[in-house]
Amino acid sequence: MNHWLTAPILIPLIGGILQAFMGYAPITLRRTLAIATTVLTLVAAIVLLVLADDGSYRVYAFGNWQPPFGIVLVLDRLAALMLVMTAVLALFCHIYAIGGTDENSRQFHGLFLFQLLGLNIAFLTGDLFNLFVAFEVLLIASYGLLMHGEGTSRTVPGLHYVVLNLAGSAVFLISVGMIYSVTGTLNMADLAIKIPQVAEGNLPLVKAGGMMLLVVFGLKAAILPLCFWLPSAYANATAPVAALFAVMTKVGIYAIIRVYTLMFGNQAGELAGLGMDWLFPLALITLSMGVIGALGAESLRKLVAWQVIISVGTLLAAISFGTVAGTSAALFYLLNTTWVVGGLFLVADLVDGQRGSAGDKIVTAPRIANRTFLSVLFLMGAVAAVGLPPLSGFFAKLLILKSAVTESDVAWLWSVLLIGSFFTLIAYSRAGSIVFWRNVDGHIEERQKLTPSLSVSASALISLSIVIVVLAGPISRYAEDTAAQLHDTSAYTQILSVPMVGEEK
Repeated sequence: MNHWLTAPILIPLIGGILQAFMGYAPITLRRTLAIATTVLTLVAAIVLLVLADDGSYRVYAFGNWQPPFGIVLVLDRLAALMLVMTAVLALFCHIYAIGGTDENSRQFHGLFLFQLLGLNIAFLTGDLFNLFVAFEVLLIASYGLLMHGEGTSRTVPGLHYVVLNLAGSAVFLISVGMIYSVTGTLNMADLAIKIPQVAEGNLPLVKAGGMMLLVVFGLKAAILPLCFWLPSAYANATAPVAALFAVMTKVGIYAIIRVYTLMFGNQAGELAGLGMDWLFPLALITLSMGVIGALGAESLRKLVAWQVIISVGTLLAAISFGTVAGTSAALFYLLNTTWVVGGLFLVADLVDGQRGSAGDKIVTAPRIANRTFLSVLFLMGAVAAVGLPPLSGFFAKLLILKSAVTESDVAWLWSVLLIGSFFTLIAYSRAGSIVFWRNVDGHIEERQKLTPSLSVSASALISLSIVIVVLAGPISRYAEDTAAQLHDTSAYTQILSVPMVGEEK
């Protein structure tokens, strides 16, 4: 069954290659292949989720080279959770795209699938250099997706995105080289063993490499002050691309969780907890900056883009505690914020199509068609994003609040998170009341038709907040088991003893 680990990589890879040779094929055929590929990727991710739930590690060694000498894929609960979360989001984004977004480029579906390929490699790899490769694959595809569509409004934000991420890639490569020069390995399990054994004279070099990695992952996650590129880039992307990009910052979050619990966790000796003292205050400042940005947002897309930054700050605050409870709460919140933010980007685009020249700007305009349907979707998304009962955001933030241990952490987290949520509620209330209810006389001539693919995909992502509440028990249990598995690094390091592809540990 370990061969299943290659499925989330091979399926989008083959689908993307086929799309590259089908640029002039009928669009119906390209759409059918794209959706089928994404569905198969989701099926493979669900199979891996079921396999991973037994708590064991599964390893696939390419070429059957025994780790740490060969590149390996490693499946655990965290990797499986990220695969399913991404595949669900990608499926509904892809369904939305066939409503018309994909007509502007023959290579849209190919780029979309290569983006999915890079994401899946990042979640499954057990090698630090292969993580760098995964970042490059998904970033190259994201450059094309970000520039997809008509108009020049994407050029400047896209350039900022490209330049910053190229700089981040260079720093990533340098930091990997620094760590390798001391340890002689880039296999994550092997690094978890060798970093505690580093000689005192080499500690500064490994520490510098680890801190540089944190900067790179912080850039990917959009931590302050490395977050100002995000609102403009996401707000100017096409709706399905912006919705898919809701998971892009989570790749940085994932990398921080994986690397800094496994390689620099409690067992890392002198380097234990590297950078975590900085992470908590940066997380709270990032959250606060996101709230300020949301209050000043001039459009629905910008509002949702700032919500991404709010979610990054919230997630990292819980992760920075370095406890099972904090990590578990962060993983529960991760599902909620990724799907809801993706849905809100789609809803913002639907509203844009109903308001004529006003678009998604937070200004008064004539009454839009389908106001009840769109306003209910926006209300549900806002409630879930802010963290109000009875939707999933409330329970996720409650778990995060409960995860704080020390008195100072409780005081800072509770005050910043609760006050931030209150002002975020004001931002959504302001936007919703102006866009949906403060109407002026007039008539909008051209309105976007709400086709089934557009309506269903946006509704499905927003409605997943209800699904999370219904399945809160199993999801919470899975998140707790995942966090416990992450913080018990001894089992992960045993993958070094796997001699053949088909064995389990």
